[in-house]
Amino acid sequence: MTQPAPQLPAEVWSHVFGYLSAADKFSVRTACKYFKKLVDHGSLWKDWSVVLGYHKGYYNSPFWGTLRRRKVTSVVLRGTRTKDLKPLASSLPTLTTVVMDQSSQASLSFLKECTHLKRLAIRGSGTPLLLDGSTVYEPRQLTHLSMCDVKLPTIAGCGLISAVRPFPNLTSLVYHKAKLLEDTFWMVHVPSILTRLPMLKHLSLSVGYTQCTFHNRSRPSPGPPGGDGGSVLSSLELIDCTAHSFEADAMKRMPGLKRLAVFHRYSHHQMLLGLLATDGGYLKTWLRDLSQLSTLVIVKGPPVKKYVTSIPATVTSLTLCVAGLSPQDMEAVSVQVPNLLHLHIDPWPSHLGAQAAQIPQLFPKLKSLKLRHEHVSERDFLQLHQLKDLEYLEILDIRPHLSELTRKLQALTNFRLQVTMSPRRRDVLTCPCVCQVN
Repeated sequence: MTQPAPQLPAEVWSHVFGYLSAADKFSVRTACKYFKKLVDHGSLWKDWSVVLGYHKGYYNSPFWGTLRRRKVTSVVLRGTRTKDLKPLASSLPTLTTVVMDQSSQASLSFLKECTHLKRLAIRGSGTPLLLDGSTVYEPRQLTHLSMCDVKLPTIAGCGLISAVRPFPNLTSLVYHKAKLLEDTFWMVHVPSILTRLPMLKHLSLSVGYTQCTFHNRSRPSPGPPGGDGGSVLSSLELIDCTAHSFEADAMKRMPGLKRLAVFHRYSHHQMLLGLLATDGGYLKTWLRDLSQLSTLVIVKGPPVKKYVTSIPATVTSLTLCVAGLSPQDMEAVSVQVPNLLHLHIDPWPSHLGAQAAQIPQLFPKLKSLKLRHEHVSERDFLQLHQLKDLEYLEILDIRPHLSELTRKLQALTNFRLQVTMSPRRRDVLTCPCVCQVN
């Protein structure tokens, strides 16, 4: 710096630096030693994760010291060798979150040294991974487990259930890109499984081509709602779904769900081309059975008109990434959810066009909105200023002169509205399979 830093209290500088992005903080800390010390304070790096690749060899002591001063508790490991992981637990003794890419059984061994580990994500494994009580330092401490494209050894016909058995306090379980047995889907309903995961609140499964059905030979009676310890499951995600993936009455055993996300493998156009069923009958039945639902996410799948009349009025947050949304679909949705507060709408590869101008009349209570600007005229786009309670607008595509247009919109709202063209920072534990709508 050519000029010394103004003599302001450290608390004031910290407050100012708190508005900076990570990239800007990196720039500021190079200005002088005083700023470097302030920027590296832990209060400025809450919920921040460091990505370690070890591409240039080992990290030195000053590097680890900087991370400890920032109180980093979350790390993403990419392409690391087993020997590189050994000093990690001692270098960052307060780690609570670990995300591992391309793991092997040997690479998991360092987890035993992470004494504060609560959240673990494993993405990719060339060979089956055995998870048991000795995998982590304290199995009962683990609350979040995410596995994507991970092979599990099949034990007694159900690899997933065997894998999670040592972790009874899980509140979130994600298992994607794997061939699931029927047992995996209804695990949240079966009393014997609920005793293993009594705290489970969020479940995300890759369904694929396997039809999740109930077999009389092994399905116990579900019992009354809230019985058998009472399931606390409130969020369910199902990805890679096809029209024949589920029974129509699957949701009757989860009446307390507050969030349902269904990611279909095909759009209804692809279904028609492939001569696949597009009636959406299971969605109609599912939604009717979920009287407490507040968040609904539908990606691809059958036309909206097939299930729109079953969307519960309790829904206040809605994501519809479904091609071919018509004005009639939009109007029908608005009738079903009169108190909608958060809307993410994306009919790609078709477009909203002039329908964007109707959003304020259809959903007048919106506080946040996510949409594409392509093929929306300036006149129609500026109509969004009529949303008097809108606080956050995210534009999903970047178009020429869009910054100038968003400034016009903000001016019409007296700059109450926050507009962004980049998504909000996501939790590193969020699986890439679903991050496009989170």
